[in-house]
Amino acid sequence: MQETLLKAVDYWQHNGVPKKNQAWLYTTAKNLTLNILKRKKYQSEFNDQTIEQNSEQLENLQISEELISDEQLKMMFVCCHPSISENSQIALILKILCGFSISEIANCFFTSTETINKQLVRGRKQLRTNNVGFELSKNFSENLPIVLKTIFLLFNEGYSPTQKNELIRYDLCLEAIRMTEILVKNDKIEKKADCYSLLALMYFNASRFDSRMNATNSIIEMDKQDRKNWNQELIHKEIHNLNQAITEKQVSIYLILATISANHCIAPSFEKTDWEEILSLYDNLIELDDTPIIRLNRSVALSKVKGNRNAILELEKLGNRTTIDRNHLFHSTFAELYRLENDTEKAKNSYKKAISLTKNERDVNLLQKKLIEVVPI
Repeated sequence: MQETLLKAVDYWQHNGVPKKNQAWLYTTAKNLTLNILKRKKYQSEFNDQTIEQNSEQLENLQISEELISDEQLKMMFVCCHPSISENSQIALILKILCGFSISEIANCFFTSTETINKQLVRGRKQLRTNNVGFELSKNFSENLPIVLKTIFLLFNEGYSPTQKNELIRYDLCLEAIRMTEILVKNDKIEKKADCYSLLALMYFNASRFDSRMNATNSIIEMDKQDRKNWNQELIHKEIHNLNQAITEKQVSIYLILATISANHCIAPSFEKTDWEEILSLYDNLIELDDTPIIRLNRSVALSKVKGNRNAILELEKLGNRTTIDRNHLFHSTFAELYRLENDTEKAKNSYKKAISLTKNERDVNLLQKKLIEVVPI
């Protein structure tokens, strides 16, 4: 890839940018790869038969605008090989195709970098052992849930970056939306409820982009956001997509999450949000996907409906039976609940714990600001 870009810089500077610049890059990369494979053929550590197979596959690849625009999405499906565990498939896609760091992938799974490294090693080994090619499986729709989950994680990292000191990584969010729109338009996918639901969920969240930061690029939390800045055009558009998903009468994780997000978007204010409806939706979601992060998010709705003390008790139980206490969001949620209960000491300790676990300067600044509000210097 790097050699291709260097050639482009040199060639385009003297000859101008070609009309089909994507095709030019793709063809050049293909030819460079073929040259490398031919050189490797004479090196003892490579198997001649494998080199010849790879060369033949590359030579047979058809160059077209359609192929280029879908190439990353296509390779996501290719990585979904049945010999690899689901988590390893997702980790491989995020690492190889989305460019995530080991730490970013670990944050997606709420696990350690060591665990992710092992999954990647096993996954790569299985791909080599099974000699997985570039072609799509005839039953690629079976892998749709894994691809959608990966796209969702890609969007989440863009919406709230765990590593880079940015409020929003628009490139990741837009790429996730772009790929989901391709899936929605794909005639080969018969049941598209999850595609419509995920697209609606991402657009509901994207509708609040402009209100999530202030003039100094600091985070503005939902309860303090000016709802006049929410993109109503996007909200109405995605209510349509949500309705499209509902017509298939298939309850799914994305449908429930999109409905929760829709409730937030149509509420006239934070206080007038239908928290009982949201709590009920979270209860339904837990029946489908009982994960620590879902229960953590549910605790916010629980506090609004049944009081902060009930939410605190639920979080204590959650911390005792899972490893969610390694995540700063767990302790910052605790801190907010203690603050609302005027328990200054516990709020202070929880904020400090959250700060110690936070890897992003953006989040550290927000938590330190909250800590000062609780315990003024």
